[in-house]
Amino acid sequence: MAYEISLLTSMAISVLFALSLNLITGLCGQISLGHAAFLGIGAYTSAMLCKAGLPFFATLPAAMLTAGLVGAVVGLASLRVRADFLAITTMGVVFLFVGIVRQQDWLGGELGISDIPPSGLDKPGFMMLAIVLAAATAGLSVYLKKSWMGRVFNGIAEDEDTMRVLGIDVPRYKLAAFAIGTALAGLAGALYGQHFKYIGPDSFGFIESISVLSMVVFGGIGSIPGVIFGAAVLSALPAWFQFVGDYKLLMYGGLLFLMMRFSPEGMAGIVRRLFRARRPHETRKPDTASAPRTKGIHP
Repeated sequence: MAYEISLLTSMAISVLFALSLNLITGLCGQISLGHAAFLGIGAYTSAMLCKAGLPFFATLPAAMLTAGLVGAVVGLASLRVRADFLAITTMGVVFLFVGIVRQQDWLGGELGISDIPPSGLDKPGFMMLAIVLAAATAGLSVYLKKSWMGRVFNGIAEDEDTMRVLGIDVPRYKLAAFAIGTALAGLAGALYGQHFKYIGPDSFGFIESISVLSMVVFGGIGSIPGVIFGAAVLSALPAWFQFVGDYKLLMYGGLLFLMMRFSPEGMAGIVRRLFRARRPHETRKPDTASAPRTKGIHP
């Protein structure tokens, strides 16, 4: 039973992390290849504060605030670049984060931080906390997507220049997307450190950024149920099939290629097409809403 609880906790954290990236990439169309850095910022902030004597729950807002502020700074520095150049810029963030952490002894350096003080919850209680926070993040994503802010995000993803012509303050909304998405990644990081009781620089490298991007692409960029499905399945695969862990990067890279080549809208788009195929008597409409709006991702 302990194994199943640990697996469900990991899946919930992965879902939260993937949904945080989907807010930036799926809803606002801003590709990020360095999202793992913000997971790491949240994890290190929470771990250091816990070791300083603060209760775990008091470190959650601090982890979100720190990651969100750094995310806003990265977003501010990225306002002048788009598409592929934005991807390269964000990719540099994760290498910068790992490099800084490795050189700081007070952050554990190469050895990382171990023996993180407990949260005060037992394992089932912590699992429920992770599930509740993941569900709350999903609810927030749905709310944002249907709100006026979500409509602006969608407009920026579809045609940024047109939104500027209409008088929309595009940089402001881009910064908002980065700040909200990275803050939620920081929350996931705090849960990550508490769950595994150890964090190190290699836990938040480029491979982890590609992993979470694969979850979003596999589930369907911009689709909240799809991202939840993709994160849950891909985070559980290494546990279900031990050999997958040895070829994790190869599998994720292959999924990215196959999905962008044959089904850019991910599993969510496949399900929609299958559902419509079972209703041939109805008039079909172009599947424009499910198409990925992220600029700079090509097969």
